[in-house]
Amino acid sequence: MRSLRAVTEVPEYRPIFFTTDDGLRLFARDYSSADKTVTPVLCLPGLTRNSKDFEAIAPWLAQGRRVIAPDFRGRGLSQYAKDFATYRPDIELADSVSLLNFLNVPRVAVIGTSRGGIVGMLMAALHRDRLAGLLLNDIGPELEPAGLLRIRTYLGVQREFGSWDAAIAGLKFNNPGFESLTAKVWRAFARRLFKEVNGLPCLDYDLALANTFPTVEEISAGQIANLWEIFACTAGLPVSILRGEHSDLLSSATVAGMKQKNTDLDATTVAHRGHAPFLDEPESKQAIVRWLGRIDANEKGR
Repeated sequence: MRSLRAVTEVPEYRPIFFTTDDGLRLFARDYSSADKTVTPVLCLPGLTRNSKDFEAIAPWLAQGRRVIAPDFRGRGLSQYAKDFATYRPDIELADSVSLLNFLNVPRVAVIGTSRGGIVGMLMAALHRDRLAGLLLNDIGPELEPAGLLRIRTYLGVQREFGSWDAAIAGLKFNNPGFESLTAKVWRAFARRLFKEVNGLPCLDYDLALANTFPTVEEISAGQIANLWEIFACTAGLPVSILRGEHSDLLSSATVAGMKQKNTDLDATTVAHRGHAPFLDEPESKQAIVRWLGRIDANEKGR
């Protein structure tokens, strides 16, 4: 993969709306590229996040290839589901495949942050022919209870913020491990996670998402899905993983176990980051370049 330059302005993306099999109207950003010969990247966001989460990285990637970033159902500009039980990774995978079909994109490389990485692993198991490679951003087949309990404390809790500064203070409390961020970066982070309503920040996801997340009792009892068999389906694909140095959701021991299962796994620790890295850190970008280089080499041989 050729080197990518720093991006100082966010290029225009094409807003996409499409309809799912169960009738929901979902949104995605489509960053086009002049080069149509290389594999596009599908950026899948975290549990409560959306396509804005990739604003820091999508323009940089779009210098060399098409980038597609959806809002999962119930997030961002996508319609909220009438049935909260459909807020599940398998349904989110089906929606993602529907998006690719709508755009006539046969094959993609997936960057999955947290929940998006789980959807990416499921794609390797259920739609292997559509997947050229997978980059997991601070997510693996085994999740740490401490991180799940932290997420459980704020997930689905309606909060009213009287100012953006108040929202940023809450963001800092709920996202430990990012103490080195500047005020400017915290503000940009908040703008990606919250929407503005009447000048004030509001949560940008359906609070009903909490209904499909493990309860405190389930987490404490160890009743958490084990995804090792799903991860095994990534064998033979270019797979990379980023782990935040201070992550409380993905342990270094789990990454070591993943490397035993997939000896070709490229693992990178991102300094001064908790869950999850922003992807624009120097070591993250270097890992992405290596990963895409492997994908491009593989795809040329297909």
